[in-house]
Amino acid sequence: MQKKLTVTIDEEVYNGLRAVIGPRKISRFIEDLVRPHVVKKNRYAAYKEMAADQVREAEALEWAENTFGDIHDEEK
Repeated sequence: MQKKLTVTIDEEVYNGLRAVIGPRKISRFIEDLVRPHVVKKNRYAAYKEMAADQVREAEALEWAENTFGDIHDEEK
């Protein structure tokens, strides 16, 4: 469900938003910017989703194993 919100901003900023983003896309632009700061995703669900991505997990494992080898070979 969407809610209507009235926000007051400087005229120069408003004109820039209209010129760069477009007059009918400002709400979506602002929502996309704000969302990560105010809506916390369920971390357990996010980790579970990441773990289900087998390609990503294989790449991460390869990276970790290669990195470990680099550290192991360094002189102290």
